[in-house]
Amino acid sequence: MKFEVENIKCGGCASSIRKGLMQVDGVESAEVDVENGAVEVAAPESAADAIREKLAHMGYPEAGSVSGLRSAGAKAKSFASCAVGRMNGDS
Repeated sequence: MKFEVENIKCGGCASSIRKGLMQVDGVESAEVDVENGAVEVAAPESAADAIREKLAHMGYPEAGSVSGLRSAGAKAKSFASCAVGRMNGDS
């Protein structure tokens, strides 16, 4: 399954996304394309909503799915996720 998401900026973001998605039931693997803002997930279709929810909760909502204040909130969450990924040495 492929998801086009917002706010991916660097390897720290990618690391946080991978680690977060591996916590979702059914996810076997997650690959992040930082340049294109895409996340490729190996999981059953039944996990799609949980994956979308996890991405949004971490600050990486699907492209075009949020706007206004919700978009600003998602961006703030993504900065926190990015920082955590960088602190773990994955930038």
